[in-house]
Amino acid sequence: MGMQLHWFKGRMLIGGLAVLLLAGCGENYGIDQHGRKVTAESLEGQWLLINYWATWCAPCRAEIGEFNHLAGQLKGQPVSVLGVNFDGLQGAELSKASAELGIDYRVLAQDPAERWQLPRAEVLPVTYIVGPDGVLRERLLGEQTAAGLQARLAQLQEGEH
Repeated sequence: MGMQLHWFKGRMLIGGLAVLLLAGCGENYGIDQHGRKVTAESLEGQWLLINYWATWCAPCRAEIGEFNHLAGQLKGQPVSVLGVNFDGLQGAELSKASAELGIDYRVLAQDPAERWQLPRAEVLPVTYIVGPDGVLRERLLGEQTAAGLQARLAQLQEGEH
């Protein structure tokens, strides 16, 4: 005699017991340079600009001000600017490097490439644009500007409508 499965108001009933399914709830995509957890809920349904950088990369260092400016311009919109250290710096090392470079936007300690199926970075800097559906829309190689990124994001968003 097998158990009966039934759905009722978002809950699965197994043999008369209600089981609340929390798919993705509390999923952690890493921490930022300040040690704060980055959850699925905080990034869900947003456009993501994910920039890979390294302390030894001169063009990476040069574009940080552009990303800071862009993050400020996009505040309050469904867009997140995220940085990822190519060398995998963690904890205090990541915090120190981010502070020394003056990074104001969120920098993840854990590489999100697998989560958003980002191709391996062949050159630095590289910036990925991920749509609100979690699908990679664009890979931009080389140094970027806030104006260029904002224009490209607007084009991609326009294509959504």
